[in-house]
Amino acid sequence: MGAEGTAPAAASKKQVAGVCLGNAIEFYDFVTYAYFAAQIGRTFFPTDTPGLSLLASLATFGVGFLTRPLGAILLGRFADRVGRKPAMLVSFGLMGFASLALPLIPSYAAIGVAAPVMVVLCRLIQGFAVGGEVGAATAFLMEAAPANRRGLYTSLQAMSADLSALTAGTIGLLLSTLMSDAMLDAWGWRIALLLGAAIIPIGLVLRRTLVETLHPEAAAEPVEIAVSYRRIAIAGVCLVAAATTTNYLLKYMTTYASATLGMTTQFAFGATVVVGLCGAICAPLAGSLSDRIGRKPVMLVPWIALALAVFPCFELLEQQRTATALYAACAILAICSTFASSVFFVVIAESLPQRVRSGALGLIYALAVSVFGGSAQFTVAWLTQLTGSPMTPAWYMIGGVVVGLIAMYSIPETAPVKRAARLPHGKEPVA
Repeated sequence: MGAEGTAPAAASKKQVAGVCLGNAIEFYDFVTYAYFAAQIGRTFFPTDTPGLSLLASLATFGVGFLTRPLGAILLGRFADRVGRKPAMLVSFGLMGFASLALPLIPSYAAIGVAAPVMVVLCRLIQGFAVGGEVGAATAFLMEAAPANRRGLYTSLQAMSADLSALTAGTIGLLLSTLMSDAMLDAWGWRIALLLGAAIIPIGLVLRRTLVETLHPEAAAEPVEIAVSYRRIAIAGVCLVAAATTTNYLLKYMTTYASATLGMTTQFAFGATVVVGLCGAICAPLAGSLSDRIGRKPVMLVPWIALALAVFPCFELLEQQRTATALYAACAILAICSTFASSVFFVVIAESLPQRVRSGALGLIYALAVSVFGGSAQFTVAWLTQLTGSPMTPAWYMIGGVVVGLIAMYSIPETAPVKRAARLPHGKEPVA
């Protein structure tokens, strides 16, 4: 909780929407790759060995996480020294370039090995951009919010990411309904990616209107913080790692439903719609509730519910393998996961001073996501093939849940409403 002697810049609803739209576009392009991993694998990594092209595609998806820490360090420090606005413009521009280039790359059949090489380069640029985006955008939303609404404002970032997942899933569902599997492999997935790239100019225009929330004179003031950076960093990495494990496995449900459960592509894409819709609704509700009753209760209760729901949900899927079972399991897991994880970022951001907030938060996020998010889908797909057990994702997810519970107990309560209750009468909590 850095002492920031200046009031945050007032951000209009249009400017907050601009940050959220930019974040949504960036994550739309990133998650769309995951949703169409099977089709992209057959386009750029053709093979006669069953499952190998999917593993190659998921490995390339994981490559995008390698450059996230670099983006967090370089763009995060840029945001802490120069400003949140220029950092977000740079990250958005890089994402726009890579997102437009990837669906225009010819197939392996057309240009040979140059095709997968260019795909990898685009994924590296995307990872760098997202790594720099998260810290700057989260810092902006927290700093632009009234003290008693930080949870709500910061949760809008999670909501925008979930809306992007919902949009990508809806587009995937429509395309899979209107197209044959051969058409999806040939060019259907390209349409999905190009639709996201088409609105990039709107995001750039909106971001150019942002106010600047970084105040160098305030950031240079002494830091008043009750816990050490080391404790915050460790707990933060664990929190984000736990959220990443559950979130990326939920995004993997499309591939899991089709490749492991043998469901149709249309039904499989319906799972992404359910996950995105639940996340988009629950994120702002969780953020707003955490402003009223505190961060820790909103994190702990649904996360414990998630721990209890993981195995029953996957057992239901294994036994029934129907669309109803798939959507019900996805809804339960997404509601529990999103309600808790939407509060993680505001807790970490409130625990850091302004002068290092963007860079530190971005690096915490990038390290956790690079290690756990980048490997989650590939590892689960590989372990499922190795063991032949459809319950593999459940075991992987429960490991992340346990790590998250430990981190939640160790991190301090940061909600202003809770901190104010602990102060002597008449004193205000430090921002």
